[in-house]
Amino acid sequence: MLSRPLSLLALVGAACVYPAVAAAAGPTAPAAAPQRPDVHTWLARIHDAASRHNFQGTLVVTGSAGVSSARIAHYCEGRNQFERSESLDGQARRMFRHNEVVYTFWPDSRVAVVEQREATANFPALLQDGGDQLSAYYELRAQGTDRVAGHDADVLLVLPRDAYRYGYRLWSDRATNLLLRADVLGRQSEVLETSAFSDLQIDVRPQPESVLQPMRKLDGYHVVRPTLTPARLEAEGWTLDHPVAGFRQISCVRRPMDGSSVGLNEGSTDQVLQAIYSDGLTYVSVFIEPYDAQRHQRETSGSAGATQTLSLRRGDWWLTIVGDVPPSTLRLFADALERKK
Repeated sequence: MLSRPLSLLALVGAACVYPAVAAAAGPTAPAAAPQRPDVHTWLARIHDAASRHNFQGTLVVTGSAGVSSARIAHYCEGRNQFERSESLDGQARRMFRHNEVVYTFWPDSRVAVVEQREATANFPALLQDGGDQLSAYYELRAQGTDRVAGHDADVLLVLPRDAYRYGYRLWSDRATNLLLRADVLGRQSEVLETSAFSDLQIDVRPQPESVLQPMRKLDGYHVVRPTLTPARLEAEGWTLDHPVAGFRQISCVRRPMDGSSVGLNEGSTDQVLQAIYSDGLTYVSVFIEPYDAQRHQRETSGSAGATQTLSLRRGDWWLTIVGDVPPSTLRLFADALERKK
């Protein structure tokens, strides 16, 4: 999701999806932990900090499938937000964002993808639509203090109140509230995925031209501009027969298939319907496309760290459901989704 939202740290898309290894030494509890606000208030502070502070550093996502790292920088001037990211492992990729406009460069294939993205895809994707209901589904506990990348941090434990979502352990900078590290926790409190800064400078001098200038240099690149068309699930003949565990639909679009969106299938006109649901903290994406016997052979399920995937046939249609939630939650979406015409 996605290209998908990358767990809590939606960095630059699906290429950084990796599960987590065991966490480092645990935080040290203070003599008397201060009283903390409710989960929505505290996460709102973290969410707001990312849009008010200039920062740059190295973000590392670690897990059983490998390690991925990227150099990222974020600058703000007034209401304008600028961001750049460069992958340090695997296939070369550079991303530049000015507000909702995102340019992703793939130097090896000489492809540049230009997209309009909603703010929910930006770093960090912590507080989404429906955040006012977070306290109904999550409980917040203070876990003392720790240090991350040389910064003093408050450690917060966000626990699910039911079995339909994961928990989180968050490290936020004590001076600015900026998110420094996030662990995604499974049902047995095991760490599924860790995203953390290995080095970080906060409140650096803004450098918007370091983002805008590369966005203008498209010579030698094949430029792909995927078109996302707003859609309504019901108008497309689909509905969720009953709500799923506090998740609410926050968007629905028609978009090109993955191959055509990165220029690998340039002549394709195939489209997929994507509906995104959120409980205010995490996402579930539902992709619907016509069934193709050559590509869609059998029901499959899989996991990569916190990210679960379920694919199955529904009559003449093929459903792919992806989210940073337990597998049982994806099954609830599959069971609730009905074709009306």
